[in-house]
Amino acid sequence: MRGTTRTVPRTPSLSPPVLAAYRYCESVTSQQARNFAYGIRLLSGPERRALCALYAFARRVDDIGDGDLPPDAKQHRLTETRALLGQIRDGAVAEDATDPVAVALADTATRYPVPLDALDELIDGVLMDVHGREYRTWEDLREYCHCVAGTIGRLSLGVFGTVPGAVGAARAPEYADTLGLALQLTNILRDLREDAESGRSYLPREDLEKFGCEAGFRHETPPAGGDFTGLVRHQAQRARALFEEGYRLLPLLDRRSGACVAAMAGIYRRLLDRIDAEPEAVLAGRVALPAGQKALVAVRGLSGLDTRAARRAAR
Repeated sequence: MRGTTRTVPRTPSLSPPVLAAYRYCESVTSQQARNFAYGIRLLSGPERRALCALYAFARRVDDIGDGDLPPDAKQHRLTETRALLGQIRDGAVAEDATDPVAVALADTATRYPVPLDALDELIDGVLMDVHGREYRTWEDLREYCHCVAGTIGRLSLGVFGTVPGAVGAARAPEYADTLGLALQLTNILRDLREDAESGRSYLPREDLEKFGCEAGFRHETPPAGGDFTGLVRHQAQRARALFEEGYRLLPLLDRRSGACVAAMAGIYRRLLDRIDAEPEAVLAGRVALPAGQKALVAVRGLSGLDTRAARRAAR
């Protein structure tokens, strides 16, 4: 997908069934997208509905991977979801279908140039979880992050588009993908303990060995004899580099789209700063930003402060 301006209507007329489907997706987003919701609220109605449809479908895929079903049942459910995605791609979902997420996403796909193939990649990434894949190197982990998060960045860009004549717009999908990687690596650091208790390991094996943390993170204290602080800060440095590169997307977006991205990314960037400042906190419980700080980040995004800073950094 090229980083081009939209070629679709921004103020669509919606039938009652489609509007109801979008409202369902907005409800899912407001209830479950704790960090993303702050950014999505900054969009105009059509873009907000489209992002919520994308989120609701992605959430469905994630919930299958995170659920309690046995692996073969999860794989079956993901196969069914991929088939549904094929129906959406083929325009075979009716407005009065009983699945509101499918209805909303099908409508979004007719109004915005969203790369639906990216949702196939998301399913591929969740299958990596289902199969218990571990990651030897950063490049291995990067592939996973690309599937489960970079794809969301590129899908969102299909809704946002880029401003006319923006220099560097052709690289917008690359920047959107990279920003998704930054958010996902931050998530991985935040959820180290929770993932370990679920039997999952995401950090590269070569890094765990380098910092003496192969024993894992099932306890509130770091692995004995390892440099846990060094491990976390090494990953935080990697995530910061991804944020820096991904922020090059912001000057390519219009004001509201840029505000949305700046708010969502800004929340995760500040979360990363908290983790970096106190690495062992991720073993004691989930590190989070207070609601007031999230709201402040959203205000900064809407005011353009983070977008202007990104524009200066990109020069």
